[in-house]
Amino acid sequence: MLAATLGAALAFGAPGALAGTLPVPSAAPAAKAHAPAATQASQSATWLAGTRAYLVITTPGDTSAVRSAIAANGGTVFSSFDAIGVIVAHSASSTFAATMRGVAGVQQVGATRTSDVPAAAYDPALPPNPAQASTPAGEPVRADMSQIKADQAWAVNPGSASVTVGILDTGVDDQHQDLAPNFDAADSVSCAYGKPDTRAGAWRDVDTHGTHVAGTVAAAKNGKGVVGVAPGVKIAAVRVAEPGNSFFFAENTICGFVWAGDHGFKVTNNSYYTDPWQFNCPDNIDQAAIIEGVKRAQEYAETKGSLQIAAAGNENYDLAHKTTDSASPNDSTPVTRTITNACLDIPTELPGVVTVAANGTGVTKASFSNYGQGVIDVAAPGSNVYSTVPGGGYGSKSGTSMATPHVVGVAALIASANPGITPAQLRAKLAEQANDIACPSDSRCTGTTANNSFFGEGQVDALKAVGATPPPGKYFENLADFAINDNATVESPITVTGVTGNAPATLKVGVDIKHTYIGDLKVDLVAPDGTVYTLHNHTGGSADNIAQTYTVNASSEVANGTWKLRVNDNAASDTGKIDAWNLTF
Repeated sequence: MLAATLGAALAFGAPGALAGTLPVPSAAPAAKAHAPAATQASQSATWLAGTRAYLVITTPGDTSAVRSAIAANGGTVFSSFDAIGVIVAHSASSTFAATMRGVAGVQQVGATRTSDVPAAAYDPALPPNPAQASTPAGEPVRADMSQIKADQAWAVNPGSASVTVGILDTGVDDQHQDLAPNFDAADSVSCAYGKPDTRAGAWRDVDTHGTHVAGTVAAAKNGKGVVGVAPGVKIAAVRVAEPGNSFFFAENTICGFVWAGDHGFKVTNNSYYTDPWQFNCPDNIDQAAIIEGVKRAQEYAETKGSLQIAAAGNENYDLAHKTTDSASPNDSTPVTRTITNACLDIPTELPGVVTVAANGTGVTKASFSNYGQGVIDVAAPGSNVYSTVPGGGYGSKSGTSMATPHVVGVAALIASANPGITPAQLRAKLAEQANDIACPSDSRCTGTTANNSFFGEGQVDALKAVGATPPPGKYFENLADFAINDNATVESPITVTGVTGNAPATLKVGVDIKHTYIGDLKVDLVAPDGTVYTLHNHTGGSADNIAQTYTVNASSEVANGTWKLRVNDNAASDTGKIDAWNLTF
């Protein structure tokens, strides 16, 4: 989100409310028939300056009388979601909202933006289809995946193609080599401006954010690039963002949720907040209508079997103790206002939505992640996450936007392992499988180890999600980073306790080292008594990274004690780090 920054920079074309994208320099550049998600409305041939968008809320069902009243009072119906009683109306009249609030059958009316509806809403251009780069073979296990044991889960259940995940975001590059195998074009759409656009390619990315999110959820396990948490499931793009500014207005989100429900998405990823208000307050007549409209759409999707998972945001803000909002409205001129907990960050704070905080390295709180007792449900890796970007490339980003797709992937694995699971049951299982994280020495962290304001129920665990436990035998790991400098030696320790007798003859040593030119390296396992077992000895030449599990006959060693992974760099120019390693007895 970084909403304060976005709001201040808006006049210079800053992007909209992506819920937590902190960019990091890139590492390298038969159709199904469905009912339409919304009633299509005929449009005026000419766009008028001063046109604003409104949610007109009425009783679900037949909305024809209210639609007629809109036309009679200076408005046009842009789209109508009759199943939830929400109509998107456009009008250039300054009295339109007040007049409509007096119409019989109208429950609420609210402006969805403080800026004009762009002319492009009436004739939207298709996003570009970028030329695709290729990448060499190889898809090493990345730290964020091993951190949540996704790499172990793949061997048990990589996810089912019968499970579709909706990526509600800036769009998805469906041609990307790591996404094309799992992409569901038949169920993809653009909901920009608040009406489904089913033209081929309308779903494509107008930024990079949605493609990055999609890769973390379900990049294919195809021997190149990266692997998503659930590489066997399908992904569908629902472009909610408008081009040029990446704003996610309420009507766009409503369209996206209704589409998700009507198209059978088991889970949706929502790494944004609904523009232009970082927090929507029920005592504001416009924002109250936004809350109601998006809430109805979310509830509709859930009744159709879809669970919504959303990012907590990146302001390092306590969502359980709200005081001010200085970032809204971000489509015109933000002002600082006093708010209370009644004001909601939507969709993440709507009932039924799973709210995700970001971990940094290991089980720390990412410095940017929002938090809040009773608000955060679970946590996942969100720092320096490497994933797909448009045009066949890859890059790293940080944010709760990046944590959320890890949770969505785990939810997709749970759904794959439990066909027929309901959204409520899926929410409960997400809580059950998470690994508890105790509060650090930080007074802002309140609650218990089992559930606290920083991590909620804890960090998600993909291996548990597929109904498996860690590998047989006692399992120990160190997820802390240890820098590997030129011509230097570094050691990462693991203290083993509670194992009777000696280590096995098949001790498993999992190693995740990030280092260019691995021919520089000698990697040893050092037993508690100082005995050295060589794992890697200057092989691999100019290849990058070591992501491998070694088997060591350590049967002569007492198991309990401090084991070390020792890495010796014997040349100049190439450096790296021990990203993580583990022992399985």
